[in-house]
Amino acid sequence: MVSRTIPVETFDLVLFGATGDLARRKILPSLYRRFHAGQVPEDARIIGAARSDLTDDAFRKDIRAAIDEFVSKAKRDGPTIDAFVERCSYIAIDAKGDGGWSELKSAVRDEAIKAFYFSVAPSLFGPLAAKLRENGIACENSRLVVEKPFGTDLETAKTLNADLAASFDEHQIYRIDHFLGKETVQNLMAVRFANVLFEPLWNERYIDHVQITVAETVGVGGRGSYYDTSGAMRDMVQNHLMQLLCLTAMEPPTRFDPDMLRDEKLKVIKALDPVPAEDVVRGQYKADGKEPSYREDAENEDSLTESFVALKVGISNWRWKHTPFYLRTGKRMTRRLSEIVVQFKETPHSIFERDGGSKANALTIRLQPDEGMDLSVTIKEPGPGGMRLVNVPLDMTFADALGAEDEIPDAYERLIMDVIRGNQTLFMRGDEVEAAWAWTDPIIDAWEERRDRPHAYAQGSVGPEEALMLLHRDGRRWRDLEGGS
Repeated sequence: MVSRTIPVETFDLVLFGATGDLARRKILPSLYRRFHAGQVPEDARIIGAARSDLTDDAFRKDIRAAIDEFVSKAKRDGPTIDAFVERCSYIAIDAKGDGGWSELKSAVRDEAIKAFYFSVAPSLFGPLAAKLRENGIACENSRLVVEKPFGTDLETAKTLNADLAASFDEHQIYRIDHFLGKETVQNLMAVRFANVLFEPLWNERYIDHVQITVAETVGVGGRGSYYDTSGAMRDMVQNHLMQLLCLTAMEPPTRFDPDMLRDEKLKVIKALDPVPAEDVVRGQYKADGKEPSYREDAENEDSLTESFVALKVGISNWRWKHTPFYLRTGKRMTRRLSEIVVQFKETPHSIFERDGGSKANALTIRLQPDEGMDLSVTIKEPGPGGMRLVNVPLDMTFADALGAEDEIPDAYERLIMDVIRGNQTLFMRGDEVEAAWAWTDPIIDAWEERRDRPHAYAQGSVGPEEALMLLHRDGRRWRDLEGGS
């Protein structure tokens, strides 16, 4: 399959926090890959900005090292890397002072699209945005990209929104969630809205329940102090899992328009039911003899912060009233996996014996690893032994479908190019963020008021036993993290 790319206008991208880990691992390698693909204009420029006092040559050396570590060998060639780093420069910036701002104003071009990427702590969002306006650097042709966490509760999210709104209009602000840049997430919309096969069945009449899982094998070592003020609910559910839920549950927009799509996601968030205590399970991983416990990683022996959370969520609208959504996410689990499982109901009447192997259909959307999707269907097992039924997957793994010579673009590649194009479809709007916190805050407040202690779970497991019971009591079961039913 030949990859098609849409060219973009020339741009100046100013990367605040250019010496940080995210810039090194994701942002700069993603920009290089798009340059390698011929999608970045020849006269585009990337300006790194941070507190460190670096020369252009030192910054370029760091970029080369990042490309060498995080870009596949097939896309690393000397002339292309040389051409890319020549478009990169560096300015030392004092986020709250005056240092570097006049130099930055001289460096960016008024005739180019100006994109400002805040890969910094949220406490700097407001001051940096204000400095860009005060120094006459930002203009109507500017775009602002901000990373999560976008607030820690509704009050702080409102404050951040207000701080950014004082310097930028809403249509200029791009709140990035890398999950939305994944190929599979966008294909979820294509599967639903471009095929007559699924949308008539996409409701509580035919779907028994939906499971959304984001499991990680890593712990919180190295970032334990940050994570202990956040936890799985704030770090993952309020943003990543919420976005996956919205895209799965939303109504079809009138057309594929950024604001129309985000309007429909907002309606889903506002239709979410309050979650009672019995529908929430929290956990902490314990020590296993080799790896430390969560509390050791967080350096807080009295921590009540969860490294795992599972919830049963209801949506009060006509489409989903009787279909529960089960969400779970956790650290130190048996496998790294992100997926959405749409479990259809059993056939109303089976003419076959129930023990003959027939199971209800399920559509599984895999975000990572091995992006793709499969639909389980029941067929007759080959052979003369009677009508024995077996479930088989109709599998579409994107790497296989695209061909071995093609590499699926990283989510950041797509999202950064969408910023340059001015396409906000895959970015969160301010009212969407606030609505998500308005739903999340009461859940967190309730368990903090009760002083609930998270359930201990073994590292390399599927989480605490209580999370299994969350589904068992409804006569259901989690999909096996190893890929089984």
